[in-house]
Formats: sequence, structure tokens, C-alpha cells
Amino acid sequence: MARVEVYAGICGFTTRIFATSQDKQHVLLQIESDCPDVCRARKQLNGLTVDAFQEIGPCAQPGSLYDTTIHGICGDQLPHVACPVPAGICKAVEVAAGLALPRDAHIRVFPDEPETAQEDV
Repeated sequence: MARVEVYAGICGFTTRIFATSQDKQHVLLQIESDCPDVCRARKQLNGLTVDAFQEIGPCAQPGSLYDTTIHGICGDQLPHVACPVPAGICKAVEVAAGLALPRDAHIRVFPDEPETAQEDV
């Protein structure tokens, strides 16, 4: 089983993703979330079994990034394009199927800092 926790940022919502696979290909999803938008998607995702090979596929498939069941469902329900939850779900599928090691991924956001004036030399 893979367990992924996504803290989405400024919205303050946390989503927990549980992904299990008996055959290292077909992955059963369970989602818990405080986010009302993710909860709408959860209605379609909970209990859904996805084919990890179709969802994740080989890395050398340009153009297929959003052509997946997970991104299709999330795209219909999540109004914020920068939401990290779909990527978290894909990571859980990837780990549950043994296609990646369970390691953290990070998005760090830094406030814009005023440029320091540089004197001409």
C-alpha cells in the first residue's frame, strides 16, 4: 500500500490518498480530504481501480500528461489548475504499483523579494 498526504498550500486543505495493488498493475484508490472540491472528485475516485501502466505509463510519452482517468476526473471537479492533489494521486498509484520508490516530492514557494539595487561599477 502507498499512503500519500498532500497539504495543498494557502487553501489549508489536506488530502490523504491510499493506494493498494495486489498485482503491481491494478491500483485501488481511497481518498480522504478536507477540500470540498476534492470531495466531489472523491465520489468518483473512491473504490476506483486504475491500471497503473495506463495512468503512469513510460516516461517517454510526451503529450499524454493529462490523458488519464485520474486527471480527467480531477479536471472535471477541481477548479484550481495548480492544485497538487492530482499529482499526489498519481504518485500514490506509481508507488503502489512498484513503479517508483516511496520518496517525498516537494513544491516550495518563496515570497517575491524586492530586487536589491546594484551600483554600476
